[in-house]
Amino acid sequence: METITIILSTRNPSKAQQIKALFADPRITVITLEEAGIEGEAIEDGQTLGENARKKVLHAKEAYGKNTWIMADDTGFYINALDGRPGIDAARWAGDVTTEEITQHTLKQLEGKDDRTATFKTVVCLLTPKGEELCFEGAVNGIILETQRVPPQPKMPYSGIFVPDGSGKVWAEMTTEEENAISHRGEAFRKVYLFLESQLKSDE
Repeated sequence: METITIILSTRNPSKAQQIKALFADPRITVITLEEAGIEGEAIEDGQTLGENARKKVLHAKEAYGKNTWIMADDTGFYINALDGRPGIDAARWAGDVTTEEITQHTLKQLEGKDDRTATFKTVVCLLTPKGEELCFEGAVNGIILETQRVPPQPKMPYSGIFVPDGSGKVWAEMTTEEENAISHRGEAFRKVYLFLESQLKSDE
């Protein structure tokens, strides 16, 4: 049976759990930076989600030193009442602080705002063993609650305050399966999975 091992360039445990669940296929094995024995992380100083995702992929490629499949994503959070902020700086706009502090910073920025709508966007960069680079995107709209409903998932500061359209739950109240079915990240990585599946079929 033809198989693919793919490095997921992340150290975020919540993200790794979600993404591995999307690749529940015996032909595909997803390993994180830690599992691949890769140290450090990319410096995310790109101007777009795609640039940052690419930087994460290239960090893994340079450290691993072999031709292999590598993928990474970057996610932005675009709040309409704040003119699209924090955007690509979603993990950094409150400074070097904890996940919980980012959550509270976001709620404070929205105090007194009637418009609570926001959009999550994810871009995945996929590097093939031949050096080809491909991008896949996903997005979801929703609203930000006025107060935090539940504690956020690890390194997911908006997961306790964001309710996606069509759901009554915030991300942190959902199972991995529920979240993957409707999330921006789930949409983008499902596209990656379908691409990999087509590659496996073409090799049969």
